[in-house]
Amino acid sequence: QERLVESGGGSVQAGGSLRLSCGSSENIYGDYCMGWFRQATGKEREAVAFIDNISRTTYADSVKGRFTISKDNAKNTLYLEMNCLKPEHTDVYNCTAGLDRETVCHGDNCSKTCMSDDYKYWGEGTRVTGSA
Repeated sequence: QERLVESGGGSVQAGGSLRLSCGSSENIYGDYCMGWFRQATGKEREAVAFIDNISRTTYADSVKGRFTISKDNAKNTLYLEMNCLKPEHTDVYNCTAGLDRETVCHGDNCSKTCMSDDYKYWGEGTRVTGSA
C-alpha cells in the first residue's frame, strides 16, 4: 500500500502563502493521478487540486489562480503552493493517490480529469489555520 505523509501546514495571515508537501512511500510515477483535498471543521471534504501522469492539472473554482499543484517524481513528492490565502477557518489538507486508472480512462482514452472522490490512499493531513 502507498503511504502518504503531508507537511508544511501552519498558521498563516490573510493574503499569505504556504507550500504543502506530500511524500510518498512509493514511486509516484506509478500513480496516474494524485491530488489534494481539504476539510474545514464541521464541513465535508472538498476537492482542491489534481495532477495526472503528464502533469495536466485540475483545480476547484475556489482556488484557481491562487493554488498550484506540482510533483517531483524523482523525490516521490507532491506539492501544493497556496497563495492569497483567506484562512477564515481551520482546514486539514490531505494528499491522495491510488485512483484506479479506469476512473479516468476508457480503454486507451484517458480524457477525464483526476478530480474524483474515489482515491484509495490518503495521508493523515496537515492543518492550515489563520493567524491574527
